[in-house]
This record gives sequence, structure tokens and C-alpha cells, in this order.
Amino acid sequence: MLQVDLTGKTALITGATGQLGRVMARTLAECGANIIIHYHGNETKANELKQEIESIGRQSLIVRADVTQFDDIIQMKNLIAEHFDHVDIVVANAVVQYEWKSVLDQSLEDYASQINTCVMQSVYLAKTFVPAMIERKAGRFIGINTECSMQNAPGQSAYVAGKRGMDGVYRVLAKEIGEHQITVNQIAPGWTISENDRNNHTEVSEDYNKTVPLKRRGTDQEIANVVAFVASDLASFITGAYIPVSGGNVMPAI
Repeated sequence: MLQVDLTGKTALITGATGQLGRVMARTLAECGANIIIHYHGNETKANELKQEIESIGRQSLIVRADVTQFDDIIQMKNLIAEHFDHVDIVVANAVVQYEWKSVLDQSLEDYASQINTCVMQSVYLAKTFVPAMIERKAGRFIGINTECSMQNAPGQSAYVAGKRGMDGVYRVLAKEIGEHQITVNQIAPGWTISENDRNNHTEVSEDYNKTVPLKRRGTDQEIANVVAFVASDLASFITGAYIPVSGGNVMPAI
């Protein structure tokens, strides 16, 4: 029987205290991985998540960093090195949240925030953690993209700009480091049901569901399941992929 087995692996998840991040952290831990919990502002949630992960017998470390600052990423790496030999799996999940507006109304600062947290975060993480993966001839570099990259709907311009720029970085990186048996992939969630939705009873959106072939929104656990698969040896021959987890709402063409 096939199983997603991450036993002995160490995974760094940026934005691990967020709605999707903490489900990914729990899921990778349940598959056997030790978890490095990155956060920027929510230290309380980081500590709660650490306790959860350690309660199932995994090692866990909390690291704080501004992922838009290269020096912060380097300091994060140095702290990690005090506790773990290396990082096997990097999941770039952190992103700045902001109010969506039209191109004419969106602030320049919002465009910069998306470029910094989508494109530059990925570049900083690659420069910091990929060289050691090259030495070991193994590693998983995973980015959380979005179905919006294919939708280009009104109001999405800053978000789409950041995520489409990120897409270019990942595709090139996959070709550059593939010979070292490191995979580079993107998971692209649709509009996902999270803990907030469950608490507020907002899981159903009729207008959105009509556009989705499966006629529903996906869940945070369904996203995390795909991340775990891509992080595992079961996905050892998948790289350079943009994988929508959107119930068919977007479908990359050939």
C-alpha cells in the first residue's frame, strides 16, 4: 500500500501560522516530518502549533523572520542550523494580505508587497536553502501559488502580478537544479475553506461553486494533502509543475 512517508525529513513552512500554513504543518508532521514553523507576527499561534506537532512525537522549531528581507532569511537559516542538520523540504507559503482594488485604484505599495512576498521570498529561500540540497543531491522546493494566476479577474492585479512572477522563477529553477534530483513545484489552491470559514459558517458560496466542475470549494486539508504528496518520494519524477487544486475551476492547457 502506498503511503506518504516523510519520516526523518525536516520541512520549513513559511507563514505556518496562517489558515492554510498550520494545516500544512500538521499534515506534514502526521506524515513523519519534523517542522520548522516560520511566523512573522502571530507568536501565540506559533507556540500553539509547536505544542501540537510535538504532541505527536515530532520535533519542532519556531523561527521569526520578515520573508521580504534577505538578511532575515539568512538569520533564520543560522538558527535552524543550531537545531537541525539540514532542511529537506521548503514550502514558500507566506504572503501579505491586502484589499483588492482595480489597477487604477490599487496602491503602488500593494504591488511591491506582492512582488516581495511571492517573487523575492522564493528567490531568497532558494539562495539560502538550495545549495545544501545540491550537495545532498536531494530536496523539495514547493511554492503556494493560486488559481488566480490563470483567472486574471478584475481586482486581482497585484496578487496575480506577484504569483505569475513567482511562477517564472519556479519554472526556471526547476530546470536549473533538476540534475541534482531536487524537485521544484507549485501548488495552486482555489478559494479554499479554512478554519475561519468553519467558525463563521461561510463554507458555501453559491456563485463561486457554480463555476467549479466539482460544484464546491476545496478544503485546507485537500490542499495540504497535495503538498504532502509533492514533498514525498512518491512525487520524485514531478518537477516544474503548476498543480491547481481547485476542483477543475482552472485547467492549464497544453
